[in-house]
Amino acid sequence: FPPQSGTFRVVTLREELEFIAGLVKSTGRKVGIYPEIKRPAFYHSEGIDLATKTLGLLAEFGYSKRTDPVYFQCFDPNELRRVRKELGSDLKLIQLIDENNPYDPGIDYSRMVTDAGLDEISTYADGIGPWVHYLYAPANDGARQSRGLVEQAHARKLAVHPWTFRSDALPPGFTSFAELVHWAIAEEGVDGLFTDFPDKALAIVNLLSARERQ
Repeated sequence: FPPQSGTFRVVTLREELEFIAGLVKSTGRKVGIYPEIKRPAFYHSEGIDLATKTLGLLAEFGYSKRTDPVYFQCFDPNELRRVRKELGSDLKLIQLIDENNPYDPGIDYSRMVTDAGLDEISTYADGIGPWVHYLYAPANDGARQSRGLVEQAHARKLAVHPWTFRSDALPPGFTSFAELVHWAIAEEGVDGLFTDFPDKALAIVNLLSARERQ
């Protein structure tokens, strides 16, 4: 936007939850939420307990049980363990999995996608949110070789919600957004996905559902 064209501010989580509660009341539809706490170790060093604050606010709006329409996500495995075991949260927890990077020192994401890593995750989380590249290996001939991560996770009763599906930045080996989403759902069998293009993804999901009903 050009300078001085308007006033914009960041919506708080409370304001967003109030908005969603209004939608639920006015439409009668169940609306799910997927909050994430970022860099909890940094905030702990500043004396701020994001997890406790967030869980308290979610509970205030009726999100406290595993059956409630909410997933609670974080990249930091230590904080997710704390949420489950120390804070005693019953919410569905998702372990996000990135590639190893200097911004998350001490976190070995590559181990999380091994059998040992998935075994460990299953002791405190309900699912994983892996970087989409962890699901397959592109081949020189353009084919895709599944890494078997979805199958491994499902064997441990972990849901799989890969990220991030973008129509303007396709991962190697895909020629269209439709091909990418179809592959993830119909071939890999993911349980959900993160996308910056929900309208396009939903259209593809609805098309796949309609084909299954035929």
